[in-house]
Amino acid sequence: MATLPLAAADASARTVHAARAPQAAAAAASPEICSSPWTAARIYEAGNVVSFDGHDYTAAYRSQGNAPATASGEAGSGQPWVAGEACKPAKLSKAALDHDANFSPATLQFLKDNTGLDGEQWDNIMKLVNKPEQDSLDWTKFYGYCEDIGDDRGYTMGIFGATTGGPNDGGPDGPALFKAYDAASGASNPSVQGGLARIGAHGSMQGSILKITDSEKVFCGKVKGLQNDAAWREAMWRTFYSVYIQYSVQQARSRGFGSALTIGSFVDTALNQGADGGSNTLQGLLSRSGNSTDEKTFMTSFYAQRTKVVDTHDFNQPPNGKNRVKQWSTLMSQGITSLKNCDADIVKVTSWTMK
Repeated sequence: MATLPLAAADASARTVHAARAPQAAAAAASPEICSSPWTAARIYEAGNVVSFDGHDYTAAYRSQGNAPATASGEAGSGQPWVAGEACKPAKLSKAALDHDANFSPATLQFLKDNTGLDGEQWDNIMKLVNKPEQDSLDWTKFYGYCEDIGDDRGYTMGIFGATTGGPNDGGPDGPALFKAYDAASGASNPSVQGGLARIGAHGSMQGSILKITDSEKVFCGKVKGLQNDAAWREAMWRTFYSVYIQYSVQQARSRGFGSALTIGSFVDTALNQGADGGSNTLQGLLSRSGNSTDEKTFMTSFYAQRTKVVDTHDFNQPPNGKNRVKQWSTLMSQGITSLKNCDADIVKVTSWTMK
């Protein structure tokens, strides 16, 4: 498959804005969701948060094998754990725990070969991405997503918000997606027109913009029909990689960073604000985040820089953007950088209410 170009800055604001009613005050006052359970085998570092018997605990210093129930106290007590508030266990279905099942074997291998991350890590990244995009952790339900959200970027589609382009998006990635779909479907000479023809949609390229001539009901109906199409899913991931993931991984590795959390943070920024080409894109934010070779120090600066702009330029509806960044920064502060064995933590940091 041909390498696809990086998205331009004005082509990549991908958040779907929808009005959502705030939860009742009583719900807000209920106990927070518990962090992942404490385990005796794990070495915990200062700042790590765990749950034990219906309470959260924060590690005061590096330790292993000290059960929070018998080795905790107030801050400064000298105990390895600082006792926190009561919490309620996260609701985790069997399906939510079967991370690899959310990918085809080919996609799993492709991602592992090209990013070094496995199915559990990518599943958790996508949950963190999809919360502010669709207010849901069930990201696999959005392969067939299609809507004109009124942001002058044309139609927004799929799990990473590919667009067909418009006045506010001169370098859309939707054309690359349809070309990749044509290729994944077996075309020897794949093209945008070939991809459209395969789903019975109509449109043409006008410069870099894919102008769809069907009505929204007709066109989006065709895209929604691709929800379970294996070739469409394959094309989605290949395009996602070429436009956003590849650049994000390169930027992480060039700084000596390779954790799933850092790669995911960069991918989330790139698809929301653009990969490169502008001051508020991933590239622009990285240029203002300093030169520290310590991953936590660098990422703390990066999150601070992103927080300044994430709710501007229609990237997100305030305060959703700040909560979007807080998901990642909270996990970083708690040392959950591998995105492994952290199912409850993912549920906890994504439990905020969309506005």
